[in-house]
Amino acid sequence: MIAEGSILLLGSFFGLLFLGAPIGVALGVAGIVVIGIEGLGVMALPTNVWTGIAKYPLLALPMFVLAGMVFERSGVAQRLVDFASALVGPRRGGLAIVAVLVCMVLGGISGSGAADAAAVSAVMLPAMLRQGYPRPYVASLVASAGSTAVLIPPSIPFIVYSVLVPGVSVPALFIGGLIPGLLAGISLLLPAIWLARRGDFGLPAPGEKRIPLWQAFKGAVWGLAAPVVILGGLRTGAFTPTEAAVVAVFYGLFVGFFVYRSLRLIDVYALLRDSAEISAVVLIIVALATIFAHAGSTLGAFDALANSLIGLTRDPTVMLLIITVIVLIAGMLIDAISIFLVFLPVLLPIAATFGWDLTWFGIILTMNVAIGAFTPPMAVNLMVTCRVANCSMESTVPWVIWFVAAMTGAMLLVTFVPEIALFLPRLTGAL
Repeated sequence: MIAEGSILLLGSFFGLLFLGAPIGVALGVAGIVVIGIEGLGVMALPTNVWTGIAKYPLLALPMFVLAGMVFERSGVAQRLVDFASALVGPRRGGLAIVAVLVCMVLGGISGSGAADAAAVSAVMLPAMLRQGYPRPYVASLVASAGSTAVLIPPSIPFIVYSVLVPGVSVPALFIGGLIPGLLAGISLLLPAIWLARRGDFGLPAPGEKRIPLWQAFKGAVWGLAAPVVILGGLRTGAFTPTEAAVVAVFYGLFVGFFVYRSLRLIDVYALLRDSAEISAVVLIIVALATIFAHAGSTLGAFDALANSLIGLTRDPTVMLLIITVIVLIAGMLIDAISIFLVFLPVLLPIAATFGWDLTWFGIILTMNVAIGAFTPPMAVNLMVTCRVANCSMESTVPWVIWFVAAMTGAMLLVTFVPEIALFLPRLTGAL
């Protein structure tokens, strides 16, 4: 009976995905069908849904989404580009370096890879085209650099992971993701510069106007200070992650209205509407996933799948590589939050069997998902940047493969040297 119910649950889920159903619908419908047929308690569904989303850390999610939108629409991205350009100076591949650096700083504000990639590609594209960068190269570079946003705190996937995994704190994930996020961004600089040199493009035109470094710094200082305010407040205990999200929103509104004066009262409605739409979609998926999780855990489907994987090997290195391949492929198809909701019930028993640290495990899973976000054929970040750059995803393959290889190398380094992710949380007492 358990085996039949498990097959029905997983078969319904993957069948709905194959038919083109959204991930949330597939999770919810598959769970409801199995709960009804197997008699697992339909009347308990409202309670399960409520308990799935009525969690304090999830309050931070809509606020960080709103904070990211406030900063992106207040002109912070352009000022960060100006400062990074003045800092890097006129050199071949300079704007490629600028794009990566700006993505990393914006990632410390928004926590969303797709939003980060969209904002930076829109700002960087005209200048990069003037210096001869191919459109597919720009799309590939910014899509890959934008994926660092889910690693550099604040990270929306980290918040969801902490909700799904008992005993893992948001501050530990935020602090632990800092070095891997920086490492991932730095790894992209090597192929970015090498490709620019090999292709003989990316050299500034003679006499191209540059903003003086001090002037550019004064314009960007408010944006540069945002990650410091968020992380500093968390580290000192001045506020919780949820309160940090609220502080980030009001800080961004202050900068937009009174410092840069790029926001108007009429813009607030659009900001609230768009952020509410994104947050609602995420929370609906989380709510529907609790139905799927209830059905799967009651039937024993997740334990059975975990035991099947453990039966393949007792070597932790081989198991890590198997999980890496599975999550990387999944990351090409669906977003990070959906991957956590679908795969964590299966992967957590495996992590417990091998005694892996769950904070480190969450960070390497997120790194895998970040790579999948710009790996064709269904890369979310790459779709966004290709639309902005007006190029096909197929044309990016010769370029993006180098960035995939570079960040994969960084991810494997963190995978096999866990202290890279755990050093700062232990040093700061977050673990």
